[in-house]
Amino acid sequence: MRKPKMILFDYGQTLLNEQTFNGIKGTQAVLDCCVSTLNHITAEEVQELANMLNNDIGRYNPETQDMYCLEIHNHQFQNYLYEYLGIKTIVSPLEIETTFWNSASPARPTENIVKLLDCLKDEDIRTGVISNISISGEALTNRINEFLPNNNFEFIIATSEYIFRKPHKRIYELALKKANLEAKDVWYCGDNAVCDWDGAKSVGITPVWYRGAIEESNVIPKNECITIDDWMDLIKLLDGSEKWVRR
Repeated sequence: MRKPKMILFDYGQTLLNEQTFNGIKGTQAVLDCCVSTLNHITAEEVQELANMLNNDIGRYNPETQDMYCLEIHNHQFQNYLYEYLGIKTIVSPLEIETTFWNSASPARPTENIVKLLDCLKDEDIRTGVISNISISGEALTNRINEFLPNNNFEFIIATSEYIFRKPHKRIYELALKKANLEAKDVWYCGDNAVCDWDGAKSVGITPVWYRGAIEESNVIPKNECITIDDWMDLIKLLDGSEKWVRR
């Protein structure tokens, strides 16, 4: 197999390892510093409504999330959430979501991702990001640049800005258009069986199953893919010192 001209990455549990989501903690941080009127509403009450809204939308439900292929922008979501409850915000939508995200889902770079990105830069292999995320593209870009300041990503696609979510083929096709490359020249690295591996394969992109930060799951890819447990494995595969492992 020849080297790719470009490698695309998922964000969560691929580039950065996020801690278990805690919506109440995130909401409390927003209530503490981003609003002027609380109306005696607690973080638990705000999060209860947020959970109901997510249920109405159909996302974050294990039984339906793989069929959820359209994205709702977080600014729209939080506008409804706080205005419905009569909570007046005093900062920008970007600051609200960033405050929430930093408290609800602290993150750190996955092991050896910096070494891999440096290697790809040295090898002139282009890089980019496609993330299924309701958070704004600006907030996502800010977080990635904070933790991976020397990245060379040509673009960072947050599905919140482009309607479609993985595994829908259109979000992958957008990335190919932005890169001006054919699918055969691109690899996609991610941790999710349906959204990442099968989604990439559906448009002809070579999928790479990264298991280094994978959460407990019995789901495995339907399609054949390159499998790695550490980013050093991918470095070795690219320089030819290890054989391809397909599963």
